[in-house]
Amino acid sequence: MPDTRGTTTIRQQLAKHRSVETCAACHVKIDPPGFALESFDVIGGWRDNYRTSGNGKPVTINGRKMSYLEGPKVDPADVLPDGRSFKDIDELKQLLLTDKDLIARALTTKLLTYATGGPPEKADRAEVAAIVDRVRGKDYGFRSLVQEIVASPLFERK
Repeated sequence: MPDTRGTTTIRQQLAKHRSVETCAACHVKIDPPGFALESFDVIGGWRDNYRTSGNGKPVTINGRKMSYLEGPKVDPADVLPDGRSFKDIDELKQLLLTDKDLIARALTTKLLTYATGGPPEKADRAEVAAIVDRVRGKDYGFRSLVQEIVASPLFERK
């Protein structure tokens, strides 16, 4: 575990964490979407700045003075492992949507896990691919995906 003393933001803490080679291998993949999601607070509300109890400007909402201060500006920009950069969650979304099969495969896997009580196994990869193929032909519709999952041998036998 790296020494993160002296850091004041999540980005600084993670930069120190990534300085450890064994940590960097995973963090190069998981940090970029995490930074984009920093624009949302813990309950999903939008934020442009972090909250702080230290140095910051007073915050007043609807005439009510808040118990926290306006902290540093959120920096949601980063670079994906393949080198594509984004400035915010909207640009990240557009980059991710360039590979609809990847999204369909991930969603198929998650829905199958929920529907059957366990994740698909290596032996199930061909059937997952077949579901994605059929959904691709139906413009990746969510309803089509659910129907294909329910009609699949994976759903029937688990």
